[in-house]
Amino acid sequence: MAEHDNPSPGEYAVRSPEGMELGLGRPGTRAPRLRPSAALDYPIEAPLPDGSVVQVAPGILWARMPMPMALDHINVYLLRDDRGWTLVDTGLNTARCRELWERIVAEHLGGLPVTALICTHMHYDHAGLAHWLCERFDIPLYMTHGEYFMMRALNEPLPDPLPPGQQAFYARTGMPHERVQRMMTAMRLDPYMPPHPQAFVRLRGGDELAIGARRWRVVIGEGHSPEHACLYCADERILIAGDQLLPRISSNVLVTSIEPEANPLQLWFDSLARLEPLAPDTLILPSHQGVFRGLHVRTRELREHHEQQFGVLRARIAGQGPCTAFEAMLQLFPRLRNAVDDMLALGETIAHLSWLRQAGELKRVLDEDGAYRFSLVPTQ
Repeated sequence: MAEHDNPSPGEYAVRSPEGMELGLGRPGTRAPRLRPSAALDYPIEAPLPDGSVVQVAPGILWARMPMPMALDHINVYLLRDDRGWTLVDTGLNTARCRELWERIVAEHLGGLPVTALICTHMHYDHAGLAHWLCERFDIPLYMTHGEYFMMRALNEPLPDPLPPGQQAFYARTGMPHERVQRMMTAMRLDPYMPPHPQAFVRLRGGDELAIGARRWRVVIGEGHSPEHACLYCADERILIAGDQLLPRISSNVLVTSIEPEANPLQLWFDSLARLEPLAPDTLILPSHQGVFRGLHVRTRELREHHEQQFGVLRARIAGQGPCTAFEAMLQLFPRLRNAVDDMLALGETIAHLSWLRQAGELKRVLDEDGAYRFSLVPTQ
């Protein structure tokens, strides 16, 4: 290299640090619904997750890998280069996904070899088979520095009991101890944790990759993951967007115990701003759901969605007084189904509270019970 597929209106999905994506149901009762936009154009019918491929453009193939969860697939792409094919993202570390990759290589690549793998980010639906693919086809892995090393850091088993710093993080959210333990148990039973590749080739924002006749510029996104790599071909106005721009759901933006004082929503908004100068008619190849056009419509919808969530939190605190992150979570996400949903929703709630606090709208006080409570800053 020189939740379901279509969540019902008002539902959206979020992604954990490990890469699971789940519909969390409708936002809190006072939050307007996040509706899919009729203004988006879906020009290409999606392939089935059975080893089929669809040609997006000459030399660009689209395939789907199945996922046994609410969001039941991930899109992967194959780019024709001078010697063979570059893969973009992998699917989960499952026997079924390995079988489908073998079928795709045997049936759809014209006898040409696989020459490289690019992973947009470290979540394991995107990089879960990186180790296997690199060994199976003897190819290099291309990732950003932040994604590769976060992948390695999160590959270790979750300690039991949790280290004191992590225990303090969850205590300060106000979530009951038994509910925290339920989350941790679910994480320790995660069946999809993959081995990680031992080496990578570093991608940086602004790099240009020559893959066949096309040149792809690396555009970095943050907020959903540390250093997410999108690929943009300016000549043909094609964006491989990963999870940075999805057509019907909003990628999870969360605060975790790894960086408890982070403001990932501001990084997310800044990342949307980096995508907005791209051509309005850009063809967007996302990691989930359909290939679409409508870049500016979608970035606006995503901003509006988070502003709706801010409004729910402002109204909750104004009407009922100071609250913990756990109490705010129950307002934003009243229909959580399981421990994984709890983990995703809690991190996303803290991200919204952190943005409001760093914007000067909320203040945070550590109460005697060890939990942070958030209250409105009086307006002058």
